[in-house]
Amino acid sequence: MSALLRLLRTGAPAAACLRLGTSAGTGPRRAMALYHTEERGQPCSQNYRLFFKDVTGHYISPFHDIPLKVNSKEENGIPTKKARNDEYENLFNMIVEIPRWTNAKMEIATEEPLNPIKQYVKDGKLRYVANIFPYKGYIWNYGTLPQTWEDPGEKDKSTNCFGDNDPIDVCEIGSKILSCGEVIHVKILGILALIDEGETDWKLIAINVNDPEASKFHDIDDVEKFKPGYLEATLNWFRLYKVPDGKPENQFAFNGEFKNKAFALEVIKSTHQCWKALLMKKCNGGAINCTNVQISDSPFRCTQEEARSLVESVLSSPNKESNEEEQVWHFLGK
Repeated sequence: MSALLRLLRTGAPAAACLRLGTSAGTGPRRAMALYHTEERGQPCSQNYRLFFKDVTGHYISPFHDIPLKVNSKEENGIPTKKARNDEYENLFNMIVEIPRWTNAKMEIATEEPLNPIKQYVKDGKLRYVANIFPYKGYIWNYGTLPQTWEDPGEKDKSTNCFGDNDPIDVCEIGSKILSCGEVIHVKILGILALIDEGETDWKLIAINVNDPEASKFHDIDDVEKFKPGYLEATLNWFRLYKVPDGKPENQFAFNGEFKNKAFALEVIKSTHQCWKALLMKKCNGGAINCTNVQISDSPFRCTQEEARSLVESVLSSPNKESNEEEQVWHFLGK
C-alpha cells in the first residue's frame, strides 16, 4: 500500500494534493523573495504542516508576522514591480493557500502555534472541494491577507452578520498558477460578501502585481471588461460549492453584487483593526492562537528560540497504513 501511494504521489497529476508544489520531508522548500517554507509530515495527510521562515531563516507566523501592506518600493533589496505608481497604496501581501484548479482545502491553521498551513479536516477526513461543472477545483489562486481577522464577536454593519473567525480571503485572478505557501504582492480590485451559514465571509478579488496583465486592472469593472464571465463564474462557484456536501446554496449580501476597490479597502482596514485588537488582547479571540515573533508590543510574542522549539515539537512521522489506504482510494476516485 505504501508503494502504491508513493507511485500515485509521483505519477498521478490528477491527485489534488500533488499540486502543492512540495515534497515530503522536513527540509526547506524552494525559496521565495522574502519568505521560505518548510514542510513537516507527509503531504495529503492530517499531520502535514507547512511552516514559514523569514529571510533570515527564523520561524514566523504567516498570519501575524507577515505585514499586511507592501510598505516600500524595495523590500530587502528586491524591487517591487508595479502597474502604476499612484496605485502603490493598493499593494498588499497575499499568502497563497490553494493553487488554481486544485481541490485540497488548504488553510492557515489559526488555532495552532505559528499558524502553519494544513489541509482542513472535517469529520475526521481530509477535505476536498467537489468539482462544480464546468469548474475544476478552485477557479482562482485562493488565499488570505495576513494581519486581518473577521471578528466573530463583531457584527458587520453592511451585512448585519458576525465575522467568520478567519483572516480575510482572497481570490487572485491572474494568469499564473501559483504554489501553496507563496507570498505575493496583489492589487485589490473589489470584494464579494458571502454569507456562509449565517456568517460574513468576505471574498476579495485581486491580481498579482507581477502578472503580465496587471497593468490593465485598477477596479472591479476592469475584471468584467478584460475577463468577461469571471465574476459571474465566481458568484456561481461560491453559491454552489457546498451543495454536493448536502448543504443548501450559499447566500450573499447586496444581492451578490461585487463592490468596488474603495469599498474593499475599507473592509480590509476594518479587519486589520480587528486583528490588532486580537494581538493586543483587547478582545476575546477564543481558540485563535496569537503566538508571533515580530509584533514587539504583543503579549503573545515569543522568542526565536521558542518558535523553533514549537516547530520541532511537531511530529513528522509517516501516516499509519489505514490513513494511507484512505488516501489511495481518494486518488482512485473511490
